[in-house]
Order: sequence, then C-alpha cells, then structure tokens
Amino acid sequence: MFAIVGAAGNVGYSTSSALRRAGMPVRAILRDRAKAARLSDIGCEIATADLQDAAALAMAIGDADAVQIIIPVSPLTKDPADGLRRSIEGLFEALTQARPKQVLAISDYGAHVTDDIGMPSMFRDLEARLAQLKTQLRVLRSAEHMHNWGRVIPMAVASGILPTFQDPVDLAQPTISAHDLGLIAADFLLGPESGTGVQVIHAEGPRRYSANDVAAVVSQLSSRVVRARAVPRSQWQATFEPTMPSSLASLLIKANDAKNKGGLVEIAPNAGVVRYGHTSMIDALRPFFLL
Repeated sequence: MFAIVGAAGNVGYSTSSALRRAGMPVRAILRDRAKAARLSDIGCEIATADLQDAAALAMAIGDADAVQIIIPVSPLTKDPADGLRRSIEGLFEALTQARPKQVLAISDYGAHVTDDIGMPSMFRDLEARLAQLKTQLRVLRSAEHMHNWGRVIPMAVASGILPTFQDPVDLAQPTISAHDLGLIAADFLLGPESGTGVQVIHAEGPRRYSANDVAAVVSQLSSRVVRARAVPRSQWQATFEPTMPSSLASLLIKANDAKNKGGLVEIAPNAGVVRYGHTSMIDALRPFFLL
C-alpha cells in the first residue's frame, strides 16, 4: 500500500496516477474530502486527515508500506511559517506512530544551505526532523514549479509586462513541472529499496529558464509581445503585503534574494542523483491559455 499525503495537489495526483497505472494500491490522504472525486475515479482509497492532527494522520497512514509527503503552505492562515512548523511536527509524530517502511518527502532546492534563506530553510528543518525517523527516507528536492508563473500570466497578457522577482531577468534558474515531479517520485517509490539512512535526489526540468525565456513563451502562447521586468527590490515588501501575512512574505523575500544571488537555491554540492523531467515551459503553461 502506498499512502500519498496531499494527493489532491498537482504533485500528489501525478504520483497517485502513476502508481495506479502500475497496478499499485494507493491510499489518497486529503485534508478536504470534497477534493476526492478524481482520485476515487482512478481507484484510490480515500482517507482524510490534517497534517497538524498527528493521531488522525497516523490512523490515515495505517498499514501503508510507503508514504509520500508534501508540506503545503496555507497563505490564508494568520502565520503560515508557524503553520509549516506545526505541520512538520505533526507529520513526524504521525510517521513515528505509523512506522512505514519507506518515506519519500518532497523538499526544495537550497535545503542544504545552513544560512536562513527563507522557504528552502523550512524544508531544511523538515529534512532534519524526518532524518530522526527509524525508517528508509528518500528526500526529493524539487526546483520551483513551472505552474507558479501562471499567477502573473493574466497581468502579463493584459499589460505586455511579465513582472518578476528574478533579477537579472536573463538569469536561467532551475524549474520543473509538478506533473514530472510526481512521475519521478512514483518511479522511486516503485523502484528497489534504498537501504538504511537518507537518500537525497534532486529534480528539475529538461532545461533552465530565465524570466526573459518565460516572457518569450507567454508571447508565443498569447500572440502578443510580452517582456520581463524585474520588480525593484525596494518594492518587494509592498508588493507582497496586500496578499499574504508578513511571515510568508518574509520567507519568499529571503528565498528570492537567495535565488538572485545565485549558487544557493541550487543542487547541493557533491549531490548524488539528479533526475530531469521532460515537460518544457511552453507545455507547462499552455493550459493557462485554454481556460
């Protein structure tokens, strides 16, 4: 039995679908049962639990041999950073109780960095906590998801300007489609056991993209000229403040500073396995133009 925590998300659904196509039993663990329909349609068993409710989550995991986890950010909560910390602790307690043979955790590029670089540092904390489990642990560090660009596509098409926190705009950065990430995760879950200890895997797309590259993709898909423009660093705080709590804004600002510095939100030095997805940026963003 494979238990997928957060199976309704893009990555979780991709993993669940791949496992079902391989004929494997999947228990989809959701916070909201209203999102269960498409998972039920592909033959998943459904369980509900909140990451911060360790007892309920342990019961949902149950007798699963392997568990895939992803920690979602809840931007509408009062303190998303504190929520992430409580989710990490709830998850650790649940896994300690359930004791699956294998855990695969979706982490983040840059989680190896010891300095505080915002969001990747939250995943460093996740990795450190899970490393205390007495089970086989695979950590799948993901590059930024391509579909995150979808948030600014309507603005870019309307104005001809693609706003970005990437500066310089011609700096190519690692990114991956959520679908590919889920497939890579499923491939490791279906593969041979990694033995004891922690195995770290990095995953990114077939090539790296700059903000200029993304603007060119949006231009092609929208049939209008779109150019990338970096949001000045002095305006970042004011840009984030209207849409999210200050703790989340702080995590994102630090992460973007680290990305723009270069060499931090990256593959760790002396990394072992690096896997590459197949989905290009234009194929990842095409669905945003079919809505």
